[in-house]
Amino acid sequence: MKIILTHEVSGLGGAGEVVEVKDGYARNFLVPRGFAIRWTKGGQKDVDAIRRARKVHQIQTLEAANEVKATLEGLQVKLSVRSGDAGRLFGSVTQADVVEAVKAAGGPVVDKRAVTIASPIKTVGTHKVSVKLHADVAANLDVVVA
Repeated sequence: MKIILTHEVSGLGGAGEVVEVKDGYARNFLVPRGFAIRWTKGGQKDVDAIRRARKVHQIQTLEAANEVKATLEGLQVKLSVRSGDAGRLFGSVTQADVVEAVKAAGGPVVDKRAVTIASPIKTVGTHKVSVKLHADVAANLDVVVA
């Protein structure tokens, strides 16, 4: 099935691209979540509009992304979670938890889909977390789990 991506999907493409995917992937995942729309002959206007908006957005956000990166890397992000005697957590720290901790620390609002946790955070201590702000800009955070 041909679809037009409205958002960047890792491993598939960026916003405004026309891609061919399996029918079930498009019907059950991409379209309901708003990541894509069905391709039609008149959809080329939509593709052009998405590409123009993305181009304008990227030019403006490259400088802003560097400013946000500097802000994020200067933050002291702390999470308080329940843990056992040996320092193991009851569960794990998720991307949504990191976003809430950044907001609580006075940082900017970050999309939880942009947060990448290399390995699951299941212990108390300091952990590295990456936040993709732009195609060329990623911020690395130190998250203290207590």
